Amino acid sequence: MAHDEIIDHYSALARAAAAGQEVTDCGRDAFEQGGFGAAGYADLQALPEQAVRASLGCGNPVAVAEVRRGDTVLDLGSGGGLDVLLSARRTGPHGKVYGLDAAADMLALARRNAEQAGVRNVSFLHGTIERVPLPDRSVDVVLSNCVINLSGDKAAVLTEAFRVLRAGGRFCVSDVVVEGAPGPATRAAAEERIGCVAGALPVAEYRRLLSAAGFVGVRVTPAADHGGGVRSAIVQATKPAAPPEVEIRPMRAGDADQVLAIYQAGLDTGQASFETRAPAWAGFTSARLPGLRYVACDTGTGQVLGWVAASAVSSRPVYAGVVEHSVYVHPGCQAHGVGRALLAAFVAAAEDAGVWTIQSGVFPENAASLALHRALGFRVVGTRERVGRHHGTWRDVLLVERRSTVTGT
Repeated sequence: MAHDEIIDHYSALARAAAAGQEVTDCGRDAFEQGGFGAAGYADLQALPEQAVRASLGCGNPVAVAEVRRGDTVLDLGSGGGLDVLLSARRTGPHGKVYGLDAAADMLALARRNAEQAGVRNVSFLHGTIERVPLPDRSVDVVLSNCVINLSGDKAAVLTEAFRVLRAGGRFCVSDVVVEGAPGPATRAAAEERIGCVAGALPVAEYRRLLSAAGFVGVRVTPAADHGGGVRSAIVQATKPAAPPEVEIRPMRAGDADQVLAIYQAGLDTGQASFETRAPAWAGFTSARLPGLRYVACDTGTGQVLGWVAASAVSSRPVYAGVVEHSVYVHPGCQAHGVGRALLAAFVAAAEDAGVWTIQSGVFPENAASLALHRALGFRVVGTRERVGRHHGTWRDVLLVERRSTVTGT
């Protein structure tokens, strides 16, 4: 369905729920057997009947989102407000929950439900999930329940979710996904049954878009099976943790000058690499994997404070999960936790990408780098003695390695 058709459809369902009518988003049998609506909830006591009746989701994201006291929560496509009200219970009076919906009738219904429930720490916003009307880094948790599959620009939705989350914030949604590659006829049959398959993403594409937005720790946990490779699933991910006023995000072409300046500053110390001159941007980017490069930025100024990136160690398939990485921090920002945050985000992203071994070479004299790597689970696996001349001196290199306990075990 087109955007306006989706709004009209859900507005009509909101009006039906407000009138006390039975509400389903597909045939009654498919709705109940697929676990849609309020079927996945066990904590609906004292909630308005209209909020429960207007629940059209495909799971219970609140149950696994670890909403904490004092959290700020955003529900994308909040409908009649069921997940907003449940989250408000968990955040307590010092927390805040926002419900965002594009359908004015759904917002009116949700506001009435919140008033009837006596819930004060909630606000309902009119807008689209592709353009969230909240400031950067303003929420701790992003929820959604069977709504992202309806969007025509899912990359924009996930980019917005990343933008509004604070460092360490959690993304937890229920959604319909596709496993494997069902043909058009299979997808059409599933859509006829449950009504929301046309825009459902394959699991691998969901993972890719979350990683591209900057999320790490991506998990897709299948739930109800709707047949033909179509399932409901809980999709979870995390925005990388960072020190105060710092954000870890994917490296962009616009970061080139700052990234290369930090690189050169590290080389000038004489302890970072055998290299003495940072390459031009074309050489830098062509030598590094596109999906495993991050920067740490000052959230106030946008200044790049450090970066991490990786290169493949070999083109042979047997080494597909082995990479060599580098991490550099601006000289004025060292010993502030920036390097640790970058490396932790990189390790999580590498495991999401199926990397089982991360390796690098470190000069023995670079005590800070060795300490950082040991803190993140790296170990020294050997010494290459007098392996190269640097500024006229033969130098040893320690080989450090981190073997994943998640991937390739």
